[in-house]
Amino acid sequence: MLFTVLRTLVAAFRSQRSLAMENLALRHQLSVLQRNAKKPRLQKADRLLWVLLSGLWRGWRGALTIVQPETVLRWHREGFRLYWQRKSRAGRPGMPCEVRDLIRQMSKAKPLWGAPRIHGELLKLGIEISQAAVSKHMRRPRKPPSQTWRTFLKNHAAEIASIDFFTVPTAAFRVLYVFLVLSNDRWRVVHYNVTANPNAAWTGQQIVEAFPWDTVPRFLLRDRDGIYGTDFTRRVDSMGIEQIPIAAWSLWQNPFVERVIGSIRRECLDHVIVLNEMHLRRLLKEYLAYYHGFRTHLGLGKDCPKTRAVEPPALGRIVELSMVGGLHHRYLREAA
Repeated sequence: MLFTVLRTLVAAFRSQRSLAMENLALRHQLSVLQRNAKKPRLQKADRLLWVLLSGLWRGWRGALTIVQPETVLRWHREGFRLYWQRKSRAGRPGMPCEVRDLIRQMSKAKPLWGAPRIHGELLKLGIEISQAAVSKHMRRPRKPPSQTWRTFLKNHAAEIASIDFFTVPTAAFRVLYVFLVLSNDRWRVVHYNVTANPNAAWTGQQIVEAFPWDTVPRFLLRDRDGIYGTDFTRRVDSMGIEQIPIAAWSLWQNPFVERVIGSIRRECLDHVIVLNEMHLRRLLKEYLAYYHGFRTHLGLGKDCPKTRAVEPPALGRIVELSMVGGLHHRYLREAA
């Protein structure tokens, strides 16, 4: 009773604005309690009202009975977060899909590049974007970055040469031996020769003729044929070339030269009868000219071992020229 009297006396000295606020707060809580529900639930409008009262009226805590003051403060923080989230989302320009895809492509192709390096590359391409946006859309590797086996082999292919023999029967039932020396970087046949009686000394001399001193590869990939004897090994070692013999009966370990030999057979020798050694040399010369300069390779990005320039339509009409005795054709543009 005494407490009620004291509260009434204190209320008499309050300002009219404070009394109005308290009256509004009490009326609102009363309306909430009168709703047809076992446990009154505050709606968004109710929460908004109390958030506004907490900012306009200092005595809002004393009039609050249905929830805790900390709950109103939590509503206010959530509203603040939602407000700025919506405002920042509306004011931020969207990133074009092609730029986002380019960032992911760069981060995948260059795993050692971070956001600053990719951001600098984009600026050089005339793409204005923040470094934070680049970092957001980069691909994160699951493990430490490492080059792929394809990249590793491509970086070392120029230092590797492959050699092998294959046989060709003649019209007189003689057997001729063709020796190939292949550079693995662009699948170029840097040297070939034909003989009926190969030996280690002759084979070693072919390596000398294939590689002048300033073009010697570091590694030489070969099989374990007995023809690569002491004379061959001594000649190759004197040139500073390290021999890499493949495992026995494992032709797949020397795939490049084996594939070239298969192409020579399928696209040339299987369609002709070789008369003699001179005839075979001429056939190989014509086919390798076609192979190097005009035959496109899927493994070289549909280019030739000797890079072939693109001829635009402006150069003229397309002309067909036969090669290798008509077995193959080349196409070029020629002005009318």
